[in-house]
Amino acid sequence: ISEEGFHYLIFDLVTGGELFEDIVAREYYSEADASHCIQQILEAVLHCHQIGVVHRDLKPENLLLASKCKNAAVKLADFGLAIEVQGEQQAWFGFAGTPGYLSPEVLRKEAYGKPVDIWACGVILYILLVGYPPFWDEDQHKLYQQIKAGAYDFPSPEWDTVTPEAKNLINQMLTINPAKRITAQEALKHPWVCQRSTVASMMHRQETVECLKKFNARRKLKGAILTTMLVSRNFSVGRQTTAPASVSGVGGTTAGIVEQAKSLLNKKADVKPQTNSTRNSIVTSPKGNVPSAALEPQTTVIHNPVDGIKESSDSSNTTIEDEDVKAHKQEIIKITEQLIEAVNNGDFEAYAKICDPGLTSFEPEGLGNLVEGMDFHRFYFDNLLSKNSKPIHTTILNPHVHMIGDDAACIAYIRLTQFVDNQGRPCSSQSEETRVWHRRDSRWQNVHFHCSGAPAAPLQG
Repeated sequence: ISEEGFHYLIFDLVTGGELFEDIVAREYYSEADASHCIQQILEAVLHCHQIGVVHRDLKPENLLLASKCKNAAVKLADFGLAIEVQGEQQAWFGFAGTPGYLSPEVLRKEAYGKPVDIWACGVILYILLVGYPPFWDEDQHKLYQQIKAGAYDFPSPEWDTVTPEAKNLINQMLTINPAKRITAQEALKHPWVCQRSTVASMMHRQETVECLKKFNARRKLKGAILTTMLVSRNFSVGRQTTAPASVSGVGGTTAGIVEQAKSLLNKKADVKPQTNSTRNSIVTSPKGNVPSAALEPQTTVIHNPVDGIKESSDSSNTTIEDEDVKAHKQEIIKITEQLIEAVNNGDFEAYAKICDPGLTSFEPEGLGNLVEGMDFHRFYFDNLLSKNSKPIHTTILNPHVHMIGDDAACIAYIRLTQFVDNQGRPCSSQSEETRVWHRRDSRWQNVHFHCSGAPAAPLQG
């Protein structure tokens, strides 16, 4: 819903929690119940596909219940990786999803479309019936090899009590060739789904419930460990663009927590730490007696996992994104840092090289007017910024980057600036900024920015 000056986003209130958590709390759970669950999931997927939306990240964490009431409807959540497609369009939309639920065509980096959601439904159905996934290996490379080969089976004894019709539906969902994979509409017409009262077994599956309890506990504990590890790196790992600063007591304590938590998991549930520290870093200003060079303008970047990208060598429930996209996002953050450094240094020549000559902006200094071109900004460089000899430090908080194709991007962040006023007192100012970047001839240029907050004098840019 929209009207002039406003946009209204209306969402369902979903209060029932995760479907998988509800299942393990039931006194009775059968194959027929699993059939009813997958029917609701398929109905949601079919609706998405009919309006040209591919979810791309179907997994237990994204299957919620509308309420706490018995037999509450299953709701599909988290469309953060969803894409729009035209009809049965197949194209390469990037490497995105969650490792254990990725389809072979995505892993092979081939054109894909709606069938990727059906593959994920097949994985979910397999788990619904026995409580563990069809593809698993602690080594993510080996996991991907299993998926690409379609290497799963129905081992005894747990699968001996599952009807042939259920296995048949799984086989049709986990078909390697997406062109031959069953569609959501076809799956809903499968006898095991539409005739469950006569086809699906009504026998209580206690072993499945027990396995699901372990499955739920493992993925939640892994999530807690990964969060703890990210916090640990936020405190103890820095991208050192200035003299190193020491942080005592945090890293060791957190590492201890991680080790204790990991000891609660079996070998398959171990989580390997990330090695790319640039994704979660703090760079601090030097403290104490430092060389005068260290008092030059500096920029600190404090950011959570960039744009919700969550990646680890764990193969169960973390969402991943195309390596090329992540590299481009890091480029945008870096070039934004360079632009702010040019502002802090009063270096108009460096600033002009990074900006498009026709740069447009909305900023407090413009008093609500759209400013176009570089002359407006040059005034501040010539009369204020270049003459400032006092130390300046800028902190960029939680930068979020959205790629707009291969040659355009938008970055949003909070900018904190520390400076010394004319009376020698330390001061801080804050602004919320958005910058649009365009790549021309392999070079990123800032074409527009929007800055809110109070005028940031003496630090406009």
